[in-house]
Amino acid sequence: MSHILKQKERGSLVIISGPSGAGKGTCIKKYLESHDNVWLSISCTSRDIRPGDVPNESYYFLTREEFEKKIENNELLEYAEYNGNYYGTPKEYIESKLQNGFDVLLEIEVQGALKVKSLVPEAICIFIMPPSMKELRKRLVGRGTDSKEKILGRFKTAYKEINEVTSYNYVVVNDEVDNAVKKIDSILVAEKCNVSRIEQLFLGNEEEEIHELLVDDKVFVNEDVKI
Repeated sequence: MSHILKQKERGSLVIISGPSGAGKGTCIKKYLESHDNVWLSISCTSRDIRPGDVPNESYYFLTREEFEKKIENNELLEYAEYNGNYYGTPKEYIESKLQNGFDVLLEIEVQGALKVKSLVPEAICIFIMPPSMKELRKRLVGRGTDSKEKILGRFKTAYKEINEVTSYNYVVVNDEVDNAVKKIDSILVAEKCNVSRIEQLFLGNEEEEIHELLVDDKVFVNEDVKI
């Protein structure tokens, strides 16, 4: 069966961000469990390794000096300083993955997300929102990994980041992980149907033949005529 249109095979760059404690990482992990044609770009950071972190999987952990060397060498798509630590997206691999049809997910902070959006306007930007500030506080305290001062800093930063939500294409409230993941999936399925992904329309001989059959009155009385 021939198709009337051909869509671009290039993958989509998907930015997922939101305040610390919104559950970005949990949603992404759940989404990746059921999607093979998606590649999660691993960010690099100068922050300390936390319990549960896996080097070169959670992040590429660098010293502050190593990170600044990457900045000097223009090896990062974007970077930002957040709560005294650097976070950034290495350029390596991203373009090749997109060209090979993989969707690339970037889990990055709001500052970095806005930088990437300015460089790649077609990027799909999704903001993960906590259901309430009370729940956000509960999640941050419940981690048990940060000092009171750091938690306070993250909470204040969250206020600022939430005010940037209108700079994104979509917002997903993470009140329950499975529901949030379904919404992310729906967004990305819909984006695959966006008319901007049409590469070519095929309106040629086959369509002309069908048109001739339709204008022939016999097509409406002869049940053996197949279109």
